Amino acid sequence: MFEVRDLEACFRKNGQDYPAVTGLSYKIEHGEILGIVGESGCGKSISSLALLGLLPKNCRVTNGIMRINGEKYGDFSPENLEDLRGDDIAMIFQEPMTALNPLFTVGWQIGEAYEIHHPKATKEEVRSVTYEIMRKVGLPRVEEVFFNYPHQLSGGMRQRVVIAMALINRPEVIIADEPTTALDVTIQAQILQLLQKLNQEEGTSVILISHDLGIIREICDNVIVMYAGHVVESGNVDTIFANPQHPYTKGLIASIPSMAKKGEKLHTIRGTVPDLYLRNNGQCPFADRCDFATDCCRNSVPDMTDIGTHHVRCFLAKAAAQDAVTDAAGAAPQDAVTDAAGAAPQGTEADHA
Repeated sequence: MFEVRDLEACFRKNGQDYPAVTGLSYKIEHGEILGIVGESGCGKSISSLALLGLLPKNCRVTNGIMRINGEKYGDFSPENLEDLRGDDIAMIFQEPMTALNPLFTVGWQIGEAYEIHHPKATKEEVRSVTYEIMRKVGLPRVEEVFFNYPHQLSGGMRQRVVIAMALINRPEVIIADEPTTALDVTIQAQILQLLQKLNQEEGTSVILISHDLGIIREICDNVIVMYAGHVVESGNVDTIFANPQHPYTKGLIASIPSMAKKGEKLHTIRGTVPDLYLRNNGQCPFADRCDFATDCCRNSVPDMTDIGTHHVRCFLAKAAAQDAVTDAAGAAPQDAVTDAAGAAPQGTEADHA
């Protein structure tokens, strides 16, 4: 239903392009929830803002296409995406207090999103549709809240307003960028339950961006792990959590707090995500932080490889997959083993990611 293929977004500095997102590809079916995880600076939010034409002025899409129900969008300019944005694909931003305009009532702001795409709608129709979506997202006393300003609402209610703005035109895809970051644990759980409910009732596909692996595991069907602008691992959420293959994914999962680890030192990944303007794009993006990196990792970038259960961008995982096929095939010719287990051919990453 929704496809992104070979998306690349670059920041421009001193006449040179620096890729913040490289070769991002994925597909989503109707009613699917896709999680995107990774540390800050890995390209999660930039990749989503690119789809809506909301990138900062010094950032632009340099490659990639997007399809919704088979229709291709090749130009990611805000002008070209104006009709698409809010109608077919919408976004829930992570901080509602900055996403909402403090000078307008929340009812007016929700209704405006509907009016833009339904210019012939009457004021009565706009208000009726606004009341309906406000009730659907769980806002109380909608006739009263309609006339409130953002500062008059709690954090949880403001987040519901932002969700209502995204849902009022019943888009095919909702991008939820850290939608619970500013909320306490109780309200966070309510918002996540709301997203799941709307996903199930409306059949809306959701792209959930989060640092919280617990949330991803709880509500997502599939997951993409991003690092330094690259997808390093992707597949079914249960498979990824049960059998992570990339050292970065293993590190993220190992760092999840757990009662079973009570008294143990919490695992950390040494170092930090490399600065966008200082990255070595001729090596594996994780090589400088990886305890298993070899010369091969430091001299070339691994392709996305199908390892049978899911896909991973790692020379070690590729080698392990080849060894497994060799063991299973016994004395099978080397060419056959390589064909069965080798790296995904050039251009096929989008079919699998």
